[in-house]
This record gives sequence, structure tokens and C-alpha cells, in this order.
Amino acid sequence: MASHRKPRARVRSTAPAVGLTTAALASVTLLSTQSAVAAPNPRPSVEDVQKQVDDLYRQAGTATQKYNRAKEASSAQRARVDALLEDVAERADKLNEARRTLGAFAAAQYRNGSIAPTATFFLADDPQSYFDQSQLMDRMTNRQQKAVTDFRVQQERTAKKRAEAVRSLETLTTAQADLRTSKQDVRTKLTEARTLLSKLTAEEKARLAEIERKKEAEAARKAEELAKQQAEAERKAAEDAKKSGGTGTGTGTGSGTGSGTSSKAEQVLAFARAQIGKPYVWGATGPASYDCSGLTQAAWKAAGVDIPRTTWDQVKIGTRVATADLRPGDLVFFYDDISHVGIYKGDGMMIHAPKPGANVREESIYYMPIYGSVRPA
Repeated sequence: MASHRKPRARVRSTAPAVGLTTAALASVTLLSTQSAVAAPNPRPSVEDVQKQVDDLYRQAGTATQKYNRAKEASSAQRARVDALLEDVAERADKLNEARRTLGAFAAAQYRNGSIAPTATFFLADDPQSYFDQSQLMDRMTNRQQKAVTDFRVQQERTAKKRAEAVRSLETLTTAQADLRTSKQDVRTKLTEARTLLSKLTAEEKARLAEIERKKEAEAARKAEELAKQQAEAERKAAEDAKKSGGTGTGTGTGSGTGSGTSSKAEQVLAFARAQIGKPYVWGATGPASYDCSGLTQAAWKAAGVDIPRTTWDQVKIGTRVATADLRPGDLVFFYDDISHVGIYKGDGMMIHAPKPGANVREESIYYMPIYGSVRPA
């Protein structure tokens, strides 16, 4: 006999497969973790390190010039403040003297009292005596009025000078703050450069030295080319002068041994050569150490010519000259921000204070990108 029970309906489960879902989640988590933990930054190449270090030294040079300018401004402002304070002290003495004079008059009036003109006339022995006393009192009154006027003038002038001194002190405070900021900027850039160099392996340092040698060799080659061009220009100038009946002494470019080299330039170069081997120290102006613009300033001062302290101000003096027309003693400036300067010695070479860790030395002017040149005198 057939069964009348209904077949049980199959219910399809919609629950996820726990094992599969867990595995999938674990895979996603693992991938996410691997993505989150990024691979370490690739080690920079020696070429990249060299570029970074060179750029940091250039930035340090710029910060050094800012420091030099701030230091100069601070020193000048300090001198102005000192002069103003001295002036205020002198005016205070004059003010006190005027105050004492007024006090003396006031005390005299208090002790003696004031006598009306009518009473003075009746108490006088004779009319002439009255007029003599009246004239004396008028003179005393005029003296008192002058004393009051002097006091007011001194008081006003002293107040103005005090206000000026206060403003100058505020300016000095700002200059000193700029000085501290520039000093810290220099130190920061130099520390970053030293840190980069310290991370190099011995092999990388050797490669860096090789890159530096190639850079120096290329700069020397360009210097030789300039020397040949200048020598040829000088030879042609001598020939032209000889044909025209001149002395044929040349223009003084090139090696700088011709009579065209001024005595001042000779003094500049003599001073600069004597400093070779002394260390570069940012902010230094000699005699034991120099920064780049400190050396150029000291060298020209030795020749009796005062030039400004910073590269940014030195580039504005004298006469601008083309690289091909450089003469010994000219100043050659480098980089777009004019953060470095050297003294041209002839044959495409210069004497300069290069950078921290280096000494004053001779080097090709093509070692760095040239901005321009000037002839101070």
C-alpha cells in the first residue's frame, strides 16, 4: 500500500560557507598588510647624493650671505642705538640744567615775593631809581621767560630722541632675530649635508671622489680654453697696437702678467694668495679664516678699496665685465642666487673660499655655474 506522507521539501541554505569566507578574509587581510608595509625607499645613487650635497652647500652659502647681511645690519643698528642713547643722556643733562634754572627763579620769587609796579614807584627814593629797578625786573622777567622756553625746547627734543631710540632698539631686536634665524639655517643645511655624506659606504665615497675628479677635470679643461682665448685676444691686441704705432703692451687679460694689470689688482692677488690654505668658516672675515665674500672684501681692502660685505652687494659695484674679458682681480659670482664669489687670477682660474670643510684655494671658474663678473676698481 502506497504511503500518503508528503515528501520533505529541501530548504536551500543561504548562509555563507564559513570556511571559505574566513579564508578569503584572511587573504585580503594579508594582502592589505603587505601593501601597508611599503618597501623601504631605495638607496639614493651616489650621483643623487652628490647633487643633494652640492645643493645643500649652495643653500648654506645663501644662508651665510643672509647671516652676513643680518650681522652687518645688526652691528650698524647697534652703533646707531648707542649714539642715540648717548645723545639722549646729553639732552637729559641739558634738560636737568634748564629745570634747575627754573627752580632757582621759582625759589627766588617765593622767598622775595613779587612787588607791584605802583608800590615800587612810591617806595623808590626818586623817579630815576624807580625806572632803574623796573628795568632790572624786566630783564629778570626776560631771563625767566628764556629759561622757560629753553626748558620746553630741551624737553621736546629729549622726548623725540627717546622715542627715536626706542624705535631703533625695536629695529635692532628685529635684526638680531634675523641674525639668529640665518645662523640656524646655515647650521641646519650643513648638518643635512654631513648626514648624507656620513651614510655613504667606503665604495660609495670612492665613487663620489671619482665623480668630483671628473667634474674638476672638465672645469680645468674649460679654464684652459678660456686662457687660450684670452692669450690670443691679447696677442692680436698687441699686434694691432704695434701696427698703429702703440706700445703693444696688451690688455692685461689672460695670465695677468702684462702691464695692463693694475697695481691694485696685483695687491688684491698678493693678499689672496697669502690666504691659500686657510679654512673656510661661514661668517668669517679673517685673518685666520674666511667665507667667500669675507675673502674678497678683505683682499680688496688690502688694496685700499672698500667693498660691501655680501655677494649680493658686491655684485652691484664697479663695472660689469664679460667672462671673456676678465682680468686678474675681478670678482666672479656664481649661481642664480649669487651665493658665491671668487677672485679671478688669470688663465680661467680663481682664488676663493669654497665651502665648509675646505680651505682657500685656486680653482677653475667653471667649477660652478657663473652668474656674472665685476671689476671693483
